[in-house]
Amino acid sequence: MSNDISLLRQAFVSQRQFYDDQNFPRGFSRSGNFTLLEASILEQHGVVLKGLYNKTLAPQNAYQEQFVAVAFGAQEAANPIEKAWVKYLKLTTCKTKFHTLFGRSKMSGPAPISQDYYSESDSL
Repeated sequence: MSNDISLLRQAFVSQRQFYDDQNFPRGFSRSGNFTLLEASILEQHGVVLKGLYNKTLAPQNAYQEQFVAVAFGAQEAANPIEKAWVKYLKLTTCKTKFHTLFGRSKMSGPAPISQDYYSESDSL
């Protein structure tokens, strides 16, 4: 199959734009996770892609059948639309790891100062 973006866009035509306000409240392009092409693909074709993924829409052409196979792990993503959707799923369904500089255990207080270190000459 061809990876020509104009043919792919015609294969996944949607009448309305796709928004995911729960995971990306400022939009796909402002999230910093997607390139401009990926953001426009998700916005313009996300309704159809989500319908195919949720099985509320049946595939209408060979591109959509291939997308369904990719979405469920039967094939590797081969075109920009499939790659954008796989990236979207990875960001929305996988738990993100949070790294911190501090450990979970409490730090112990300062060690007590022993009187052996002081002599009578040290007193003020």
